[in-house]
Amino acid sequence: MTRTANARPLRPGKARLLFAGVLVLLLTLVADVVLRDGLARLSDLLFDAFQRSAPRTASADPGVVVVDIDEASLQRVGQWPWPRDQIGQLVDTAGQLGAAAIAFDMVFTEPDRTSLGPQLQRLRAQGLDIRLPPQLALDNDALFAATIVRHPVVMGVAPADEVGRELPPPLAGLSFAGTDPRQYLPAVRGGLSNLPVLTAAASGLGSFSFPPAHDNIIRSMPLVTAAAGQLYPGLGVEALRVAQGASGLVLRSTDASGERGGGPLALMSVKVGALELPASGHGHLRLHYSGMPHMSVIPAWQLLQSDAARLAAKVEGRIVLVGTSAIGLRDIVATPLASAAPGVNVHAELIDQALNQQFLQRPDWARGAEVLVAVLGTLLLLLVLNGSRPLLSSAVLLGLLVAVLGGAWWAYRRHAWLLDPLPAVLCLLAVFLTLLPTLLFIGNREKRFVRSAFGRYLSPALVERLSHDAQALKLGGESRPITVLFSDIRGFTALSENLSPDALTSLLNRYLTPMTDVLLAHEATIDKYIGDAIMAFWNAPVDIAAHPRKACLAALGMVAAVDALNRESGGAIRIGIGLNTGEACVGNLGSQQRFSYSAIGDTVNLASRVEGLTKFYGVTVLVTGAVKMQATDLAFIEVDRVRVVGRSEPVVLHALLGNADLVADPAFQQYAQAHAQMLARYRAAEFDAAALALQVLREFPVAASLAALHDRYADRLEQLRAQPPAQWDGIFTATAK
Repeated sequence: MTRTANARPLRPGKARLLFAGVLVLLLTLVADVVLRDGLARLSDLLFDAFQRSAPRTASADPGVVVVDIDEASLQRVGQWPWPRDQIGQLVDTAGQLGAAAIAFDMVFTEPDRTSLGPQLQRLRAQGLDIRLPPQLALDNDALFAATIVRHPVVMGVAPADEVGRELPPPLAGLSFAGTDPRQYLPAVRGGLSNLPVLTAAASGLGSFSFPPAHDNIIRSMPLVTAAAGQLYPGLGVEALRVAQGASGLVLRSTDASGERGGGPLALMSVKVGALELPASGHGHLRLHYSGMPHMSVIPAWQLLQSDAARLAAKVEGRIVLVGTSAIGLRDIVATPLASAAPGVNVHAELIDQALNQQFLQRPDWARGAEVLVAVLGTLLLLLVLNGSRPLLSSAVLLGLLVAVLGGAWWAYRRHAWLLDPLPAVLCLLAVFLTLLPTLLFIGNREKRFVRSAFGRYLSPALVERLSHDAQALKLGGESRPITVLFSDIRGFTALSENLSPDALTSLLNRYLTPMTDVLLAHEATIDKYIGDAIMAFWNAPVDIAAHPRKACLAALGMVAAVDALNRESGGAIRIGIGLNTGEACVGNLGSQQRFSYSAIGDTVNLASRVEGLTKFYGVTVLVTGAVKMQATDLAFIEVDRVRVVGRSEPVVLHALLGNADLVADPAFQQYAQAHAQMLARYRAAEFDAAALALQVLREFPVAASLAALHDRYADRLEQLRAQPPAQWDGIFTATAK
């Protein structure tokens, strides 16, 4: 199993892999900061999906109602714009029905062309002499203003950079906790407002402009808008102020306590009456949509009918929003819950959330928590990638992604927190997709190395197992329990002298091939061939369960294979096999230029000595007591207690005669008992009795294969009987290897 040193698989160290992963992590976090605006779009889509899956719990009895100028109202009342006196009638009816506030999600920028005054002037200019009763109202805008002044009405303004018209001053008083938001909120130059007569009559003035979005989905609404040096409350905020009878708003900035954090100034909250609305970003409120399924929507035409009093239960005590769902009036917007919804419903959502104090929030610590989760999750993935297979790493990645997304979902459902999982998801994917190809390349290179290095020395099943778990292969030395086998051909030297080199090579190939097949079939690692000798071991480089027993079965298989070879070829090959088990050092041994995977140590040396003693005792398979103790179901007889060359401690040797079938044979059981009795008399220095017991042993059928062993004991007993030793311990000391 020899390989050149430069053919070793070079798995990168853990430190290098961790360093590469941490570098990718840091680069991804930097990219997340640099590309935050673009990545925020993906986060918005995820939070939209959250809202569609679990909308805000809708109020069973909302404090807001929508008066809808819908298609049916346009058909009944007439084309828009309606005469202002009719709109005044609508306001008057709503006010009389007990509306807490009436807010218009629209702006009246031009005089009413249907007023009688302008019409009368045009007719008179044409020479017509028209006289009208003096009590007849000629200005619909004045009539509308007169109606507005009698009720809590909020008129709308539309701040915009595209329109440079001057806006009237806001009607809500403003007080500041911290820096004036006009110093840090983005501002527009002007916008659209109502006729001065209408503004002067109103109780409130609120902005209804929707903030621009990259995909035109309305996810938030400004609580206040800076325009032309003024701050205008949102339409919903102003409606809440008027409904509560509050005189103004309290705007709280991040430096309200007199302390500045590390971030820029921002609006934290807006307090309107008894209600407080949290702000995020540029003074916006992130809307938590419910769809308002229980909100009353009254077609505008119904408030213009004579029996409008029947609507009192729907209007009384509620904020009335006047808007339109008519397609032609172009106030249709997209929300996370619907691709097309009346814009007035967005204001209704804001009011309902404020009244019920149900808000989506992004805690101050959110960004830090997101980065921390990204770092910890990615480091965990790196540790798994560094020590696991790609399949397990993929499973861990999937688990981490599910955990991150599940945590964001749990935070949304449980606390209405918006925690962005995208930074962690990006970091996990970036590290995984960057390092996985490297790991796959290294893994394939390791598999190729293992297959090439061990393919001829391990069974295919073990090679495949080792190639899929290359970490089980330690290319340095390691101490582990193994079972070692040595075998050789008896009388091979004399045999080789009578054969030509070609014939000798053919003989060895015919012998070694079936021996190798048997060893590989029993999961052995073949260490080396030394002429006719074979060295093999078990439990390295991969773990092998019950390896002493498998080694014994392999030895029996080798004996059977030699018998079959002799029958086929007419030869008379005889082999000897020695087995021992214990701790040994295994690994790549050799020089920098050349090395081999092998085992060394006392366990190996003893196995070699045991194999050498098979010639002395005339048995085919000889094992140590350590092997026999772990294969008790096989047929053994004790051979001797021997001090082998190079060891002072004696070793108990056993002859392996067969498998479990032989153990069950009554004849073998009787022989084993008689053999044990003979050894007991021999060790008790009862040499005459031992000699008689030996004669009995020769009569058993199994004794035919142990004749040489019996002869060895017969000679030894004869000498001991002739010259009894002064000190006797029953241990034989070997003088040759």
